Amino acid sequence: MSGGNALPAVRPIPAARLRAMLADGGELALLDVREELAFSESHLLLARSAPLSRLELRAPLLVPRRTARVVLVDGGEGLAERAGQVLLRHGYSDLHVLEGGTRGWAAAGHVLFSGVNVPSKAFGEVVEHASGTPNVDAGELKRMIESGEDMVVLDSRPYDEFSRMSIPTALNVPGAELVLRIADLAPSPGTTVVVNCAGRTRSIVGAQSLVDAGVPNKVMALRNGTMGWTLAGLAPDHGSDRRIPATPPSARALTWAKSAAGRVAERTGVRRIDVGTLERWRREERTLYVFDVRDPREYAAGHFLGAVSAPGGQLVQATDQYVGTLNSRIVLVDDLEVRALMTGSWLRQMGWEDVFVLAASGTETGWPAPPLLGPAEQPDARLDPAALAALVEAREATVIDLSLSREYRKGHIPGAWFAIRSRLERAMPGIDARGTLVLTSEDGTLAALALDEMRALAATPVRYLGGGNAAWTASGRVLTAEEPRLADEPLDVWLKPYDRSGGQAAAMREYLAWEIDLLQRIERDGTCRFHRPE
Repeated sequence: MSGGNALPAVRPIPAARLRAMLADGGELALLDVREELAFSESHLLLARSAPLSRLELRAPLLVPRRTARVVLVDGGEGLAERAGQVLLRHGYSDLHVLEGGTRGWAAAGHVLFSGVNVPSKAFGEVVEHASGTPNVDAGELKRMIESGEDMVVLDSRPYDEFSRMSIPTALNVPGAELVLRIADLAPSPGTTVVVNCAGRTRSIVGAQSLVDAGVPNKVMALRNGTMGWTLAGLAPDHGSDRRIPATPPSARALTWAKSAAGRVAERTGVRRIDVGTLERWRREERTLYVFDVRDPREYAAGHFLGAVSAPGGQLVQATDQYVGTLNSRIVLVDDLEVRALMTGSWLRQMGWEDVFVLAASGTETGWPAPPLLGPAEQPDARLDPAALAALVEAREATVIDLSLSREYRKGHIPGAWFAIRSRLERAMPGIDARGTLVLTSEDGTLAALALDEMRALAATPVRYLGGGNAAWTASGRVLTAEEPRLADEPLDVWLKPYDRSGGQAAAMREYLAWEIDLLQRIERDGTCRFHRPE
């Protein structure tokens, strides 16, 4: 291209230049565009996972301001340059590629990290080390439960994680709810409070939240969470539905929580704003994230216009999944204030300087459609479930499923092949293609985005299933986990230790050792600005 139609270039930068960018205080989004498994094996500490295969879905959430500086990272195999072209087409204008990718970073003498959500998990280790967070091991907790001791076990994870595996007697109280609810859950100061999660981070941060808030109770984190419980040979519960209600706490509990959270916020520098300030910021040329940190049930019932659901405990646990641009503004919305104040206090300690709280409610209900780069629908190529079923029955279609591999394994259209969108050229030779090629995905969006890429590879007609697998099941048709057809390796997901098909105990031990080791690794890296107030 030339003249006035030319797109801005994607500029290569050396590791030294990126290191300087990380220290200059300006906005910067560092996106690793490899698949999640490759990312989990080796990546830069502050990189966000944004696989090329799903870039149009991830980028507008992680990097909402398209003039922000963006550095794209891969393993040196050319994915970053491909990703740069995608972002250029959609208006991103300040794009860079790390020369040599992760290999170039390591060759320059810098540290690489394995795992996912590393900054948040490293922060948990810093909190425990700096604060001496009290803890209890699984064996002692079992003894306490069986002896009938006056105590409560509070599981600080989201409800879906809790219901899959939990400590017997535990109540699900997601992290940001702990300070808000504790006066109702443990009204007697003589009641011992034990906070747990799957591993370490949310146990530590949850327990320390209560300690920092000044609860009169004895508070402890369950050492190594449900993994530690399982490794001790103890049986967890499965399918528990013990959870806090989606109704406000008592007036007494709310009064105490507001006072306690206010003191924590003052110590950590969290500031309050009003709606007028937020609206002014929305018009400024600076990246702004607006997160509703309440229970998702409350969010769906009514939330502030434009706020994204990010339950506070998860926002602290997995900040890199929500906030892609470093040195941006973050506004936390909570009509009761407490959850936002506590969440904000942790974000401030993680090094986010501009964190603000807005005590507001709203009338927007349900779950808004997430932002997307490109068309969500392609009407001329769309098939409905009935039309696809007829083609499949007549053996005139080959279905290719671009869903995440873990979703494909749970259930796929009978006969569908699994493939990764960014690797279709590699997958196609292994697919016994007959008739029309029909792309599908979880909700059909990714399938619609991939149409042109598939057409460039195929000599036969290409269509997609409108609404994807969700529409297939909504039409009364079934998905199956049987007879999986993998046209590519499942490189797109990192599996949690308890999600793996074998060797779970060894994986749990390795994971817990990895978490503990993070403290030393981040000190060597030197790009984080964690701090605990005196």
